[in-house]
Amino acid sequence: MQAKVPEPVRGACRVLHDAGFEAWVVGGAVRDLVLGKTPSDWDVASDALPEQVLKLFDRTIATGLQHGTVTALVGRGHDRTPVEITTFRGEGAYSDSRRPDCVHFGVPLNEDLKRRDFVMNAMAFDPIAKQVHDPFDGVGDLENRVIRAVGVAEKRFAEDGLRVMRAVRFVSTLDFALEEDTEAALSTALEALSKVAMERVRVELLKLLGGPAVVRALRVAEKNRILATILPQLSHEAFEDALARISVAPCDEVLRLATLLWGVPASSLDDILRHLKMSNDERKRIMSALRHIAEIDALCGSDVEVRSFLSAVGRKAAPDLLALVSQEAARTNNASLASAVAKADVILGSGVALELGDLAISGGKIMELAGVRGPVVGETLRDLLVQVLEDPSRNRPEFLESAASEFISIRQ
Repeated sequence: MQAKVPEPVRGACRVLHDAGFEAWVVGGAVRDLVLGKTPSDWDVASDALPEQVLKLFDRTIATGLQHGTVTALVGRGHDRTPVEITTFRGEGAYSDSRRPDCVHFGVPLNEDLKRRDFVMNAMAFDPIAKQVHDPFDGVGDLENRVIRAVGVAEKRFAEDGLRVMRAVRFVSTLDFALEEDTEAALSTALEALSKVAMERVRVELLKLLGGPAVVRALRVAEKNRILATILPQLSHEAFEDALARISVAPCDEVLRLATLLWGVPASSLDDILRHLKMSNDERKRIMSALRHIAEIDALCGSDVEVRSFLSAVGRKAAPDLLALVSQEAARTNNASLASAVAKADVILGSGVALELGDLAISGGKIMELAGVRGPVVGETLRDLLVQVLEDPSRNRPEFLESAASEFISIRQ
């Protein structure tokens, strides 16, 4: 385990040790180390008070002194690495179901660990002494592949409603089961969940959707009314269809969200995505993919119809749509639809013109040739694209220049 702890983190712990303080890696990093994974995030906890940490390191950032957190910049020059160091702390009540009303320092390590959400996240590792501290048997929970709240589950979830989302997210990402009392407490914290900022919910939802046990996690979320709390527009019937589709969906959390929302009326889709605080790019991906779902039968038509359909979808959005249609073909065992998707993939990858920008003639060239400006230029380009979609071999400058002149002369 020690070998996987980055040198800046070990270095920060060494500075604290040498000054006579405890220094432990805590949280999800220890869980991942025990599982044999390489953590991406590292947090250090110590009995050193914030003002003592500030004095021990040459360069620091007072990240959150009121909560006991100091960021130490470890290393030299451009190699300085930020390491968050938080003082062991106890906490008061969580009036807003998000943050403690107050914190107090001077508590032992076990007191600090028992305020955490799940037992598997309530372990500590000393990379200097090479020692694991596991007061609640987190190692046992990892071996048994179970997610168990620290202490009383209802209390843990009431403290921070986001822990409800984290519970089902871990079901998906770790493929673990929820311990019975922990799962039973989920539905008691829905009011706390409803108070959580949607930006935070969105992050957990996307992580859940990107996990290997996504179907299992979504069933837990639906059973305990978590989905009804964050996505009230999703009907039970639509949910069952979505699960069947997600079971064969590519591991792409945005496409899986699109799959979950398949069948939601277009008039409501944008409102839902804005409510979830999806980024503009994510929202556009989902809207573009689902906008043409009802027209997928066009993929089973002639080559001209397929090219015209892909043109309407757009080159950028087409891969997402085809991925959704491919999963639908797999779900329904529809060989003809699967074949149509394969043909569309070939067309998409062939480089044939599908959009105005693919044409071998520009609007500027049309203005130069025909001496026209204004809307007629766009109308001409759209007419040329229709002709090229019918026969891709027409996408040559000499043909398009002649066809453009003919179209404009007829218009005049």
